[in-house]
Amino acid sequence: MFEQSLVDGKGKTSKPWTVVVSFATQILLLAVMIIIPLIYNETLPKAQLTSFLVAPPPPPPPPPPPAATPPPKIVKVVPRQFDAGRLMAPKQIPKEIANIKEEEMPPTMAGNVGVVGGVPGGVPGGTPGGVIGGIIGSVPSAAPPPPPPPPVKKEEKPATPQRIRVGGNVQSAKLVRQPKPVYPPLAKQARIQGQVRFQAIIGKDGTIQNLQLISGHPLLVPSATEAVKQWVYQPTLLNGEPVEVVTQIDVNFTLSS
Repeated sequence: MFEQSLVDGKGKTSKPWTVVVSFATQILLLAVMIIIPLIYNETLPKAQLTSFLVAPPPPPPPPPPPAATPPPKIVKVVPRQFDAGRLMAPKQIPKEIANIKEEEMPPTMAGNVGVVGGVPGGVPGGTPGGVIGGIIGSVPSAAPPPPPPPPVKKEEKPATPQRIRVGGNVQSAKLVRQPKPVYPPLAKQARIQGQVRFQAIIGKDGTIQNLQLISGHPLLVPSATEAVKQWVYQPTLLNGEPVEVVTQIDVNFTLSS
């Protein structure tokens, strides 16, 4: 079996140049197959290749809207009324009729011609060669009366306050009626003494209107309150008018030794 598969050496060529020619022919064919596509290649257009590689440009902006046409100006033709000093008849009947007023020319003064009706302040019959307004202009006009003097303002009296504050020692000198307080028996037995202080409002008539306790012993306060409520003062005057007075009242309780 193996003997048939083996090739003996009789089949080998004895000419080496045939191998070289075959090898060269194959190389030549290979080179031709490689070079021909390189020479005769079909290249893409440059613009088309650029469009493939670069993003397409944005679309052009829309054209601006056409400018708005201004409204047509209506020229009102005013018909002429005068042409070369002559009044022209209107071509159409106007809706409104304008009144044309001509200014009155001043009367011509020539020579000794007088004015109809005369001049105020003139001489009856006139004066030859006189001038209108000459008599009025020659008389000096009376000077205007002086303005009246400004009214004298009356001095306003300052408003009198309704209530003032006075010290206790000053107000005690105006006492008219001063009942003495009764010494409480319980305080006397307990040998309690001291001072009871009030803040009082004395009315315009001198009587006690309001009484507020400031300090004092509780056993002495009731007796002092009852006594002070009966006190009467002289009315206090300010600018000739009676006023209320806010003052301090002290009531002393002292035990004899």
